[in-house]
Amino acid sequence: MRNRLILLPGWGLGTASLQPLAASLRAQDPRLHVELAPLPELAEASAQVWIDYLDRKLPTDVWLGGWSLGGMLASALAHKRGDHCCGLLTLASNPSFVARLDWPHGMAEDTFGTFLDGCRSHPQVTLKRFRSLCSEGAQQPRTLLRQLGVGVPDTDPLYLANGLEVLAQLDTRQALEHYAGPQLHLYAGSDALVPADAAKALSELLPDVEVGLVEDSSHAFLLEYPQELASGIKSFLHESGDD
Repeated sequence: MRNRLILLPGWGLGTASLQPLAASLRAQDPRLHVELAPLPELAEASAQVWIDYLDRKLPTDVWLGGWSLGGMLASALAHKRGDHCCGLLTLASNPSFVARLDWPHGMAEDTFGTFLDGCRSHPQVTLKRFRSLCSEGAQQPRTLLRQLGVGVPDTDPLYLANGLEVLAQLDTRQALEHYAGPQLHLYAGSDALVPADAAKALSELLPDVEVGLVEDSSHAFLLEYPQELASGIKSFLHESGDD
């Protein structure tokens, strides 16, 4: 269905973080069916297992999208489905969240390792720190931090740690290069978790794909600017044949 969009959330925060954007999308385009799907909760810390699970659970022939980790998983799934994915939308999703030799635009490996260790030993403290990083760079960080604390699911610490391991494994560059459907990738200009230069690097990697940067916004920019993002997404969907 070219009027159906499935959105996946970021790590640790659940689908509540996507609700304002989904509501704005529905208000601006009543014909668009927006559905929010939670991240997998699996005992296996394998990116391929997670992607295969989502492939079984989510309907085919729809638009796929997501925020941060959710966008990375959507990217991998779009590539897996090929013509059975109408198009792809990502929000603050680094093709590789962790820096690599040929992709320096991510979090340093040792910094990520410390974060993962913290998640295993003190998951609630780590989640609080993560929410703080999500709001860093926002116009009103304290207000955004409170918003990020609403509706956070009580996720088993094992699943949280496994989600971080999947995040570290994912490198969606080849998936994005080989996926032939329409793509829109939006980034935040003051993101404390995904460097803004990842947007420029992705534009160079995919010169024919639409990549946007929202200045003066945080990793959680979908909560800062839901109406503005919805307007851009609506235009993208329609230009790509959704109307």
